Amino acid sequence: MWLTILFLIIGVALGLLTDIRIPELYADYLAVAVLAAFDTLIGGIRSHLEEQFDEQVFVTGFFTNICLAGLLVFVGVQLGIDLYLAAIFAFGIRLFQNIAIIRRILLEKVRYARMKKNSKK
Repeated sequence: MWLTILFLIIGVALGLLTDIRIPELYADYLAVAVLAAFDTLIGGIRSHLEEQFDEQVFVTGFFTNICLAGLLVFVGVQLGIDLYLAAIFAFGIRLFQNIAIIRRILLEKVRYARMKKNSKK
């Protein structure tokens, strides 16, 4: 879990400290790719907390999600429709579901620790 958080911090720091501008033509691609990456990152944190983390699943899921999202944007641009909205919707829902599950897991751990602490007294 520390590795995912480390790379998240590095990525955010690089994004804030550099003055790189993305052309408007690629803005939709980048937005969907970043959302897909966050979905994979939060899913990895969730699976780590559930003690089911698998590095191969994480890495392949990361690249598969980004490629699929990019493909949806590309097809949408070729068809002249905003198909990227489907990717944003799907990844957004999964992101919020994973965050809700992480919150529940952490609350359960805190409750268990408190109960354990109170039983020792």
